[in-house]
Amino acid sequence: MSATESSSGSPTTRRQLLARSGAVGIGIAFSGALAELFTGTAAAQNLGHSGYGPLVPDPDGLLDLPEGFRYRVLSHEGDPLRSGEGPVPSNHDGMAAFAGRAGRVHLVRNHENRANGRVPVPVIDGLTYDPAGKGGCTALTLDSHGRVLSERVAIAGTAVNCAGGPTPWGTWLTCEETEDKAGTSGYTKDHGYIFEVDGADPRRTGAVPLTAMGRFQHEAVAIDPKRGVVYETEDAFERPFGLFYRFLPQKPLGGTGSLRAGGRLQAMRVPGVPDLSSIQETGARFDGIEWVDVPDPQAVETPIRHQDFGPKGITHAQKLEGCYWGGNSVYFVSSYARSTEGSAGDHYGQIWRYDPDRRCLTLVIVFGPDTDVQLPGESPDNICLAPSGGLMVCEDGGGAQHVFGVTRRGEVYAMARNRQNIGSADEPEYGEFAGVTFSPDGRTMYVNCYTPGTTFAVTGPWRREP
Repeated sequence: MSATESSSGSPTTRRQLLARSGAVGIGIAFSGALAELFTGTAAAQNLGHSGYGPLVPDPDGLLDLPEGFRYRVLSHEGDPLRSGEGPVPSNHDGMAAFAGRAGRVHLVRNHENRANGRVPVPVIDGLTYDPAGKGGCTALTLDSHGRVLSERVAIAGTAVNCAGGPTPWGTWLTCEETEDKAGTSGYTKDHGYIFEVDGADPRRTGAVPLTAMGRFQHEAVAIDPKRGVVYETEDAFERPFGLFYRFLPQKPLGGTGSLRAGGRLQAMRVPGVPDLSSIQETGARFDGIEWVDVPDPQAVETPIRHQDFGPKGITHAQKLEGCYWGGNSVYFVSSYARSTEGSAGDHYGQIWRYDPDRRCLTLVIVFGPDTDVQLPGESPDNICLAPSGGLMVCEDGGGAQHVFGVTRRGEVYAMARNRQNIGSADEPEYGEFAGVTFSPDGRTMYVNCYTPGTTFAVTGPWRREP
């Protein structure tokens, strides 16, 4: 099927601009079949199609929310960890929430610290991969009332922990967004791996790289809960851009430690499409998706995206970021593409859907720039399903930074706005949002401000029609 046809075979040239409730500055184009994005997901509920109203300025200058919502600051960089292990590390990024006993919630939070990170993750015996690495994860345990009971290091000595993803057995996969080898930036070990982290008992998982899952600039992962296949995005900054991968474990869905048993890493090939940014029409569908074995998953000599995948080549995309599983498909984000940087086309964000049953790839959302209202900067980034059945999208761009909601019908609304100015009065700059996730009961949204590192818990009428 051609790239300008919808899944039903009809052309998808009609574009809609849907913006409301403070979402000025965001342009988004949808196909008439956008509902497929949320069909069959566990969280999908037909609770309405509009936002929660305009954002109310926060008198404390931290977080603007719609009326009826409130926030609590759970943690702030530089404050003492409750474990006494040192200060709360900087650069809060990807995050997930897991159910604990007696209504408790375990939050596992990434810290995307590079070699020059402001506040490193404290080095802890038994939880440290490379003492020279400043990244890692911290874990917070909340009681049934949302109060912080504990906060401690979950893994240390890693580097540039960007995003990741939860496993079906309740652990977090944290991803290193770097390809630095030992001897680079002072590191004593190779980096660019995925690590498994148990937020309830970090010493159960330790600091062991899942080497078979590849060494590259990892961003996020999502696991097929039926087959155990792990999908991985690569956020590469220069051409050739990143790839979309799948990992076929030898022991799928085997619980904690099963991914250490090894498996096979493959990259996605879309026949006839060397660069996903060339596709601009929502609803564009590609059947017969191919998966090609990665020649050298450890990238001993050559980064994976530079490796030889045969005469047919492989499919690249700029800024592959967020990734999650919903219904029977995996969704992944290309945060933006710029032809001036080598991409085949320009956009301010794409969300793709891959259905493994049909071996079918569909472009379900395109953000600008060919809309009347443009979204500046790099967006979207981290994404998650909301209790209402829509999406929550973290913005990563210039100017004011938002968490945007996208309803099942495709309407866009502002859910939160960061008020923490990290620039100057003359040139204000606001830290991006990251790690948006919901509590297991759907009553609390957790989200990070990257800089200054702040973790918020947002409560309110989430089950009301949005």
